[in-house]
Amino acid sequence: MTMLDDRQTAAPWPTAYPPGYAVVDVETTGLARDDRIVSAAVYRLDALGNVEDHWYTLVNPERDPGPVRIHGLTSAVLDGAPLFPEVAAELSQRLAGRVLVAHNAAFDWSMIAREYARAAVIAPVEQRLCTIALAKELRLPLPNHKLASLAAHFGVVQEQAHHALDDARVLAEAFRPSLHAAARGGVRLPLLECRPLTEWSDSPVVPRAGYQPARQQNSWRPSRKRPACPYPNPGRYERERPLKQGMRVAFSGDTSIDRELLEDRAVEAGLHVATSVSRLTSLLVTNDPEAATSKTQKARTFGTPILEESAFTHLLRDVAPAEEGAPGVVPPQAPAPSSE
Repeated sequence: MTMLDDRQTAAPWPTAYPPGYAVVDVETTGLARDDRIVSAAVYRLDALGNVEDHWYTLVNPERDPGPVRIHGLTSAVLDGAPLFPEVAAELSQRLAGRVLVAHNAAFDWSMIAREYARAAVIAPVEQRLCTIALAKELRLPLPNHKLASLAAHFGVVQEQAHHALDDARVLAEAFRPSLHAAARGGVRLPLLECRPLTEWSDSPVVPRAGYQPARQQNSWRPSRKRPACPYPNPGRYERERPLKQGMRVAFSGDTSIDRELLEDRAVEAGLHVATSVSRLTSLLVTNDPEAATSKTQKARTFGTPILEESAFTHLLRDVAPAEEGAPGVVPPQAPAPSSE
């Protein structure tokens, strides 16, 4: 495989940069905490982002494969695939001692960590790097945060979207010039700590294990005026469907990604960030759905869909455009301010 031709940086390579990377992509049965991995791919890169080798495997999820229209993996294909515990050792060998790199790394890491916990094995990952966060650090002129947009920026051809091996290849090829651009500019890599799950329960766990609050208790942040969303509200989010521009999204509780950054990403994708939950709210994003907050209680009362942060950020990768000329849902009045 031929990597992109990228000139060596003129400045010395930053000594604080990691010695190696594992570029990862997983396809899954869905976005919830009890969903499973159906395929995984890893490209191992050296300190300069050069490819050392790559690996791919199907994984039998021991359940319905979920959105076959997205990943193309049917029950018939997956029935003969190995179970995750059977590939865990090989995956560990490829992740060990490296920074996990993924496009929306919070999602891929959460799925991998849960599979390891189910298998009663500790995932050998200490840090992760999200290429969306890196693109923002580099201020790349991207129209959105889709992998396809990042690939196009660096001239990488995407051959089979939502195939774990091709997505990992595309990301590896786009990551190398991103890494060199960061080194040239003296940019600090946006590395985040990975805390593996040490035990697993099939019953809901509250709060989510391994979750780190983004802000200290009793901290305050100033409210910011945002421009009005230019798209009409298409209604509620539907499971296994993409987000659509104009959807009203509310957030509750702490997030692992800084709340303002998460809201910025939502706005840039064409979503409306709501400060409270009403009957017109498309979805609520929270890492603690059982918390007795005003937003979660209203969401349960109204039947508003609730998503974890990792699932939401995964969906942000591919937000469907607003339907041209659609009347949308116009709120009859502004929602009451939330006490949260």
